[in-house]
Amino acid sequence: MASKIIYFIRHGESELNARGIRQGPDGPLSLKGREQVRRAAEGLAREPKKIQVLFSSPFQRTRETAEIIAETLYLKIHFCDLLVERRNPSEIVGHSQAEQEVQSIVDRIDKSFHPDHLRFSDEENFVDLKARAKKLLRFIASRRHSRMLMVTHGIFLSMVVSYMLHGKKLTASEYANASYLYKLDNAGVVICSYKSHWFKKDEWKLLMWNGMPQSTAGLGFFQH
Repeated sequence: MASKIIYFIRHGESELNARGIRQGPDGPLSLKGREQVRRAAEGLAREPKKIQVLFSSPFQRTRETAEIIAETLYLKIHFCDLLVERRNPSEIVGHSQAEQEVQSIVDRIDKSFHPDHLRFSDEENFVDLKARAKKLLRFIASRRHSRMLMVTHGIFLSMVVSYMLHGKKLTASEYANASYLYKLDNAGVVICSYKSHWFKKDEWKLLMWNGMPQSTAGLGFFQH
């Protein structure tokens, strides 16, 4: 039986986050975002057992987040395309979330119950995102490391945890409901566990959602 602890962290606030702009791959962290990540990195450094490997989405905001964490934890960054954010429809990238057309599109693809195969235009839809989450879990299970950290994005991380808990039975409606109920802050930390078994299904558990650096009180995010 193999056992792993996986730490996920959403990138710190980006300059486009602060302005309410829908993002693609580009866009640096804001000063606030860099401070959020520094606090999170300090919390991760206090974990009782050392994190062994660091994977990151190659997007600019996650790359900068990973660089701050890597410096604190003395880790090398391994970039992984499986960790990138859900691809937005081209129509909304670079546009403000306050625009009526953007709100209408986001409501349709993110904030409403809809068929699993709904596709507005060229975005990564629910089926695409679910398939990528499945690939990431397989990737995690195949690694030799028992403690790993992954720097990723809010929408994709919500999908990863939803798939982790529901498996192939996950529907777009269940995912939309989970995304609405469980918000993830910039630099919020999510901790999960994985156990493989010889004679039964592999076991995934959510141990902590949206842990914040200021709440650790010097005790580590999660007492193992």
